[in-house]
Amino acid sequence: MANQQHTHQPTQKSETVHQTTVSCDGGGGALGHPNVFLEITANGDVTCPYCSKHFVLSADAANTPQAH
Repeated sequence: MANQQHTHQPTQKSETVHQTTVSCDGGGGALGHPNVFLEITANGDVTCPYCSKHFVLSADAANTPQAH
């Protein structure tokens, strides 16, 4: 049998959100990671430091005035 090499290309997970604070637990239950809360930055996105899930603030949320 020939030796086959498989290269695994990680996929960029991305989720559109409507709030500037998001939480991520890796989504794997016991196989996930600790729950972390992340703040969407001024450029409109944030990436989880554990699993690299990418959160993008929706365009309509970015244009909604914040309550004071």
